[in-house]
Amino acid sequence: MEELSYSLHLGNDKNKSKRARRTAKTNDTNTTSFNNNAIQNHQQLSKVDKHNLRKYDDDKELICTIRGTSSVVEDTKNLYLELFEDARIKYNEKQTRNDRKIENYFDHISNDNKRDLACEIIIELGDMDFWTDKDDKYKKKMIEVFKEQIADLEEVVSNFKIANATIHFDESSPHLHIVGVPFKDGMKNGMEKQVGKSDVFNKVSLKEIQDKMRVYCINSFNRIYHLNYTLKVKEEGRNIDINVANMNEYKKFKREQEKYKKQLKELNNKTDELQNKSNEINDIIDNLKPTLMNKNNYSISNEEVNKIKKYIEQTNDTTSNLRNANDINIVLKKYEDDLREHSNEVRNLKKKIKTRDDRIEKLEYDLNCANDSVYELEEKVSKLEETLNYFKDLWKKFIKFLQDKFFSNDKYDDFINDLYDEDILDENDIDTIQNNSKGKDDFDRDL
Repeated sequence: MEELSYSLHLGNDKNKSKRARRTAKTNDTNTTSFNNNAIQNHQQLSKVDKHNLRKYDDDKELICTIRGTSSVVEDTKNLYLELFEDARIKYNEKQTRNDRKIENYFDHISNDNKRDLACEIIIELGDMDFWTDKDDKYKKKMIEVFKEQIADLEEVVSNFKIANATIHFDESSPHLHIVGVPFKDGMKNGMEKQVGKSDVFNKVSLKEIQDKMRVYCINSFNRIYHLNYTLKVKEEGRNIDINVANMNEYKKFKREQEKYKKQLKELNNKTDELQNKSNEINDIIDNLKPTLMNKNNYSISNEEVNKIKKYIEQTNDTTSNLRNANDINIVLKKYEDDLREHSNEVRNLKKKIKTRDDRIEKLEYDLNCANDSVYELEEKVSKLEETLNYFKDLWKKFIKFLQDKFFSNDKYDDFINDLYDEDILDENDIDTIQNNSKGKDDFDRDL
């Protein structure tokens, strides 16, 4: 009975480690399934949008969106309004301080580096070797399978709502990208409904989800394709059933290797048979008798002649097989050379990719630090504006006090002169105080 692999991956912060990135680049399924970092903010969601909907190369013929629109970002924003807007309004109504109110929950979570804005799940059935000889019509039938996977997922995980689901047909096997929002309800602190990835997806729940979803998927596949496949046994500690030898060209090489093994086995059998025939021919030659007419001539029966002819045919056939065996060695040598050459290329590419990724990681870190600094500066500016407004109001009150008290009575002239002598007031300040006819706008401008 034929077996298929199944994988269901959830984006995780841990995938941002160097080890996880290496795993993503050498993924044996030859897809981007492992490269699924958590979606923590608007910027990362935009990257997912561009990748999933192929906006970076405008190659949309081989993708199919089965939930949502042509914008993952807008789909997620709309889902936030659907899930959290009522809870946000109720929360704000209870707040007595404006600085504690939440104006936009999507932006609020995007700016919170302790929580994920959304989640991405990638589902794949079958590996590269299974799909390599399937035509587009056969692959497109997976649309119905993945539609059922979406419905099954929302049933299995009731606290996870899907914003967008898009299928990729432009890689080695069809796979489904799902972007959605996990949430928790009935909260006593903060909003009563909140984003809650760790509450919905954890080590225990993920195993249960994967176990259920893989069964649903193979059942859908068999019903839609009218087949009777089973699932490969899931490897312990992995979320994917893979064949570790499932690399580019490796399957083809293995098939050719098996063919050559069979040829070599046949050659060995023919060689053994030829050796036996050779002994028989030697016996014939040793037992030849000279003719009566000429002792230099030997008599031989028709049966013995046929045996010798057959021996010659087998010899020629075996010689031809020996040439093929030599061709096998040439092919194997070619694979060995190609493997060595490609290994060097891969090694160099990995070095370049690592250098690039380290640079990107540093730039992202610098950008995060810059964003944090900007946020801190904005906070400081806001506080300085509050302080400035306070002192402006205080100064206005002080000027008004001087107008009302000091300049209405000559006995305060000495006090005004003392303020002037001590550089507390200058001539412009005194003119401003004395000029009761000066407009408010001019007064504020002077301040």
